[in-house]
Amino acid sequence: MRHALLTSTTYGTWLPGDPRGSVTSVRDLRVTDPITPFRVEHDRPGEPWETAIPGLVASARHRLKCPPVFLSPPAARVVIEQFRETSAIRGWQLEAVSVMRNHFHAVLGFAGYWDVDRILVDLKAYASRGLNEQAGGKQKWWTRDGSKRMLPDDRAVAAAVNYVLHKQPYPLARWSRTEGYLEIP
Repeated sequence: MRHALLTSTTYGTWLPGDPRGSVTSVRDLRVTDPITPFRVEHDRPGEPWETAIPGLVASARHRLKCPPVFLSPPAARVVIEQFRETSAIRGWQLEAVSVMRNHFHAVLGFAGYWDVDRILVDLKAYASRGLNEQAGGKQKWWTRDGSKRMLPDDRAVAAAVNYVLHKQPYPLARWSRTEGYLEIP
């Protein structure tokens, strides 16, 4: 079984050029980049994140199709329940989930032919369905993509589960395969 740490932000809450840092497909030339006749894309695994780019974040904010989305505690529980249901139907092993106001982290195991990109798309799609039912209407909940870090061994899986369950500031809801829902401190 392979495992991944999956992360995605809610729509409009962490834009390209954000002062907290961001990973974007902005093609630019950093001081440390070699001189080449083309611009460098900085959205590949292992690349450092971008520092603040005020013009880019302002442009991204201007292009938002709706206001930024922030989750509530009841919405966080819907996300977890949808992740659990989707994982059970697909035959995945959901290890741990933590949902914050503007993002989630999940550790998930899967076997066979599954592509981690498809897994993240499915999780967010079914969570959106549940959130739309709760909200009584359809809306955009998530950013387009997210982080999909493969975990190479059991030690990495354990560290990722610990990170998801115990290292997140201000979680709205947390769940683990071994402990179920955990109280929010």
